[in-house]
Amino acid sequence: MSEFADRHVLVTGASSGIGLATARLLARQGARVYLIARSEAKLAAATEGITREGGTAAYGVADVADRSALMGAIEKAERAFGPAAGLFANAGTGGRFAPLCAYEDELFDTVLRTNLTSIYWAIKRVLPAMLERRSGSIVVTGSLASERGMPHNVAYVASKHAVLGLARAAAAEAAPHNVRVNCVIPGLIETPMLLQLDPSAPAQVIRERLGAAVPLGHIGTADELAQLVCFLLSDRASHITAQALAVDGGILGTLIPRQG
Repeated sequence: MSEFADRHVLVTGASSGIGLATARLLARQGARVYLIARSEAKLAAATEGITREGGTAAYGVADVADRSALMGAIEKAERAFGPAAGLFANAGTGGRFAPLCAYEDELFDTVLRTNLTSIYWAIKRVLPAMLERRSGSIVVTGSLASERGMPHNVAYVASKHAVLGLARAAAAEAAPHNVRVNCVIPGLIETPMLLQLDPSAPAQVIRERLGAAVPLGHIGTADELAQLVCFLLSDRASHITAQALAVDGGILGTLIPRQG
């Protein structure tokens, strides 16, 4: 029997990067996956690819920063596949790099609404059914910025610190009902967002430049992150909750002194 045995798992930010890699892996492991993102063309292509491989998937178009659109997509998902047994709240935005005193208030609000408030809305929407069934797993996407302060990125850092706090608070409430909530911490993972840090540089140059800062010597892949997310959503992780787990090549746990 497949690991997820036709369980319904919702994935936001599912049209590319970590979200898409996770949706594909979940489907291969038997889940009925509902993909949510902004681009209908990318969602349609992703869903078609999953079904072509023999998986079960459907999609809903929504900007997660729009509460009514997000709620509508989740309602469509439940009509298609029933109550969610798992949620991977992964959608996010990077904002922009600027000194705190030059950061636009409107952009700060947008980043927090996308990276934090949307996850709060999604958890609040799916959690009651999980609590009632005494079964479910939620995974949210944090960042190295959930654990470290970083300059010139105030909105992103604030939002990702808060996402980790949200996950821990939800986990504390859900644990007595056998529902788990965890946060994954991607390090330097090859995604469209990462490769757009320097649009003028070739992808290979960015890989090499960023990989030099990773103790293992290279950046990670979305598939490596997906393995952890699927594990946390599965029954194999039945005694893991309120945790922040990094896939970062050793950045958070290892300090390499500068040479020379």
